[in-house]
Amino acid sequence: MNTIEAMREFLGWCSVINVGLLMFSAIFVALLGGPISRIHAKMFNLDESDLSSTYFQYLAQYKIAIIVFSIVPYFALTIMN
Repeated sequence: MNTIEAMREFLGWCSVINVGLLMFSAIFVALLGGPISRIHAKMFNLDESDLSSTYFQYLAQYKIAIIVFSIVPYFALTIMN
């Protein structure tokens, strides 16, 4: 990654992959929330009712991380050129 162009392209692809994973995770939790909640409740000794807020918090924090570490630097490098 010697040039700004290479770094910008890298961050662009990181953003695309991360947003894709976020969408996949959100759809997966929305469609299969019940079976996943039962499995995670048994694995971690949690109440199933607490897991929906935990899933929401995970998705929200992942979205913030994507914005801060991938999308904002990508746009900053795009503006610099």
